[in-house]
Amino acid sequence: MAESRLSLPPSLFAETARPPADTPPLDGDKTVSVAVIGGGFTGLSAALHLAEQGADVAVLEAHEPGWGASGRNGGQVNPGLKPDPDQVVADFGADLGERMVAMAWNAPNATFDIIRRHQIQCDASQTGTIRAAWMQPNVAEIRTAHAQGARRGMPVELLDAVQMRAVTGTDRYLCALLDKRGGHVNPLGYARGLAQAAIQAGAAVHGATPARTIRRNGNRWHVQTPTGTVHAEHLVLATNGYTDDLWPKLRQTVVPVFSAVVASESLPGALAAAILPTRAALYELGKVTTYYRLDHQNRILMGGRSRQSPVTGPEDLLFLRRYAERLWPAIKGIGWTHGWNGQLAVTMDSYPHIHEPAPGVTVCLGYNGRGVAMASAMGPQLARRVLGGQQAEIDMPITDLKPVPFHALWRTAVAARIAYGRIRDSLHI
Repeated sequence: MAESRLSLPPSLFAETARPPADTPPLDGDKTVSVAVIGGGFTGLSAALHLAEQGADVAVLEAHEPGWGASGRNGGQVNPGLKPDPDQVVADFGADLGERMVAMAWNAPNATFDIIRRHQIQCDASQTGTIRAAWMQPNVAEIRTAHAQGARRGMPVELLDAVQMRAVTGTDRYLCALLDKRGGHVNPLGYARGLAQAAIQAGAAVHGATPARTIRRNGNRWHVQTPTGTVHAEHLVLATNGYTDDLWPKLRQTVVPVFSAVVASESLPGALAAAILPTRAALYELGKVTTYYRLDHQNRILMGGRSRQSPVTGPEDLLFLRRYAERLWPAIKGIGWTHGWNGQLAVTMDSYPHIHEPAPGVTVCLGYNGRGVAMASAMGPQLARRVLGGQQAEIDMPITDLKPVPFHALWRTAVAARIAYGRIRDSLHI
């Protein structure tokens, strides 16, 4: 079943987020300094920070801001990259590597700072992120991550099994890493608030305005839409998991993966107090990542990889509901009210990808499930690069486009990988 290109997909966030900003479709031709294609966290944060520095910016979004994964993810604001800090430094050298670590692990602070500065109403809670191990092979990974973070002065804490029982209400976990910079938001509310902030800073944000073609003429790029053309000196492509064929071969550089969330009804007070009492967000180490948190209405939001097609309700996510009952048997019998999913972008090297495939074109995508914080933090980085040109250093590497081999087989491969991972994880239950 294909998703509607007109309406916002149903979700708990679609029902509870702040109203959308006024983002009318493009009407006629427009000339700007920077055209941003994609109205998710990356594009909106870039537009906000560009506009704050005086750039004339137009955002083109095919639907409404936050329609894609930015408005459908679990809302976890997690610190860091998928590889641990020492691996980042080994991959990129001491200078760039340590700058990448500083930027990525501090990305939640950058996110919550944006929320505070612009008074974005999105149920923001900087209550920490817990990275949890329930299999013995992952215990050493947690200890290593803690040691690397502590050595760099990060606000990280190693939790043992007894402490984990107290902070999660379940005896599932052997140990965990708590990073106090993390937290969670209503992601659709955050996306809508980012759009409003960008508009207030002077950016134009156009919803229902898909970019159809891009061409170069003279010293400008021309982006054609169904209702007009934007002429710009610079393009920022920020389409992530919904990247299409607008730019040659870009779609083949990432693998779109569906991630799903199921939401419960509000839990009674005593039961809610026993589950994640500090209201931190948690994600598990495993072959197939599971993540969860409680929202401001004491609803469980349980997420993980899902089938590679749209989910329309909680009945489609029985495996997540059963896992929640495995963690907390006392919740058996509660109602599950919402279930949804969306596409995020995965890269083969587990790093976000920033490309400059042509003069005046900057691409940023591929957060590997860490997009709320990282995409927010990339906004000022992209603004610095666009305004400063190739002499402006940013805290991420600029790389060439590298299509994924056998990309046409991604859907089958991802489905097989998820099935295999669930089998492997089930052997340890």
